[in-house]
Amino acid sequence: MKASAKAHPIQGLIKYHGLRDEVLRLPFHDSISVATSPTVSHTTIEFGDFDKDRAHLDSRELQGRELERVVSVVDEVRRRAESKARFHMMSTNNFPSNVGLGSSASGFAALALASSEALGLCLTLEQVSVIARRGAGSATRSVTGGFSRWKAGHDDEESYSYQVASEEFEMGIVVALVPAFKYTESAHKAVLGSPFFHSRLAYVHGALAEMESAIKKKDIDRIGILAERDSLILHGITMTGLDEMILWRPDTVKVILEVRKMREEGLPAYFSIDTGATVYVNTHPSRTDEVEQRIKALGIETLKCGVGGSSWIVREHLF
Repeated sequence: MKASAKAHPIQGLIKYHGLRDEVLRLPFHDSISVATSPTVSHTTIEFGDFDKDRAHLDSRELQGRELERVVSVVDEVRRRAESKARFHMMSTNNFPSNVGLGSSASGFAALALASSEALGLCLTLEQVSVIARRGAGSATRSVTGGFSRWKAGHDDEESYSYQVASEEFEMGIVVALVPAFKYTESAHKAVLGSPFFHSRLAYVHGALAEMESAIKKKDIDRIGILAERDSLILHGITMTGLDEMILWRPDTVKVILEVRKMREEGLPAYFSIDTGATVYVNTHPSRTDEVEQRIKALGIETLKCGVGGSSWIVREHLF
């Protein structure tokens, strides 16, 4: 009745924005991401004769909407396992939360896997991804890891993630950390009001096919170019949504301009920005150190990452 799991957060390559079903978190279209290592979420959950469901993140007890999202994942596991046991959960990240690094994706991926293990469900990672989606849409791709594609599907069971390529395909990733609080749930609602949202829906299907082809060919430069373009389009609809959310900060723009300067000088570097201000800079593995030094020279804190694998069960419990 107790289990622990770990999962890597993800960088969106062809990203998703907006939900056609907010309860089941069903998106309007497919999306593709890459898991980032060594950043990781570690989650332990125990079921038993407790007085109520409780959850902690980095020693902080969750309340309100945060707790509701955890319960929505665990409730689906309890339904499948035909269990009414209450739970206690604890989760930690080895990287900053709420700065655009996908901590909700890795956290809910680890939660879904650990909960399924604790209640004795024998599920594939694709099936676990269906459960994780209830906490955060991107958690589907964090479950399967590597380079993963999340199918929008037509209903609950059809909306799952699967690997396009594993972590054996290496890509250099430098994260330029730009702190800025963001609340993804409100952004998903507001973006539907953008006059450009339907144009993105028309564009994205071709972009998905191009990205999957580039990944299978291990074409890092093409992956980088496509992710860069998609980032600009994503933030275009974010900025023109109902809330007119401008998530970038001055340091975000600094990194963008520096990345373009690197390319002009022959250093392969491509920016990618999820729903936040932090910037991923994708490059060839052999050029990662050079790219990182250029970002550090701007006075911006960095994380050096590679491609991470799928979520996994661990024996080390947090309590």
